[in-house]
Amino acid sequence: MTLESDVSDLWRRYEAGLSADGTTADDEAVLDAFLAALEAGEVRAAEKTGADVTTWEANEWVKQGVLLNFGLRATEPHEYGGVTYYDVVSLQETADLAERGTRNTPDGTVIRRGAHLGSDCIMMSPSFVNMGAYVGDGALVDSCDTVGSCAQIGAGVKLGANTLIGGVLEPVEDAPVVIEPGASLGAGCRVTSGFRVGANSIVGENTLLTPRIPVYDLVEETVFYGHLPAERRAFTRMVESSVGDHDLFEGGAYKPAVVATEVERETIEATRREDTLRE
Repeated sequence: MTLESDVSDLWRRYEAGLSADGTTADDEAVLDAFLAALEAGEVRAAEKTGADVTTWEANEWVKQGVLLNFGLRATEPHEYGGVTYYDVVSLQETADLAERGTRNTPDGTVIRRGAHLGSDCIMMSPSFVNMGAYVGDGALVDSCDTVGSCAQIGAGVKLGANTLIGGVLEPVEDAPVVIEPGASLGAGCRVTSGFRVGANSIVGENTLLTPRIPVYDLVEETVFYGHLPAERRAFTRMVESSVGDHDLFEGGAYKPAVVATEVERETIEATRREDTLRE
């Protein structure tokens, strides 16, 4: 039996009515082994199947495993840092961070069980990485950042302060938010609903990226929904809404959009200068 088949079997029993009260020691062992595999980066909630950012696909059985850890565990008291809290899983042990070159600042860096945090990462407080999320080597998770369930953060990604990376669990076939390697998001960005950011793109502060907002790509001169191509500089602009002029208000109506251009050399240089602060 493989971990995937064990999780799939447990999922079938769960859909047939299995609850936390009916789980066995073997069932709990499967749940624990699954969390350990997530934390080690051995399994991931999504994987890239081609060369383009649009080719990411969900691993349904992995998302099922995450859901099972919520559905088949009872809420219990846990202790961490002298604080009692109540949850279905404990927080992740962090004693091995130093040997991996990863650091986190005190008073508020939270890594939930089942999250992968790579080597040479930085987590500033307060920040939170949820179950099923994957944070690649050398990534920066800045203050007031949230990395949601199953989100995929590539190597060398920079998440500016107060950035929200949305999570997605259901439906299980939907791919989560993906930020590919080398991308940089400015402070206050929001990336939700399975949106995908291509490798080495630079997103301006306070930009909202969601499949419902169009991306006007000036490089290919087309409009994308749900993803930002690789190696773009993106920022928010307001465009005229279909509502247009209306008797209830003056000056017309506008809606947010994202404009994407080529990454300018000056922008690349500025991003590289930030790297020196992390040495």
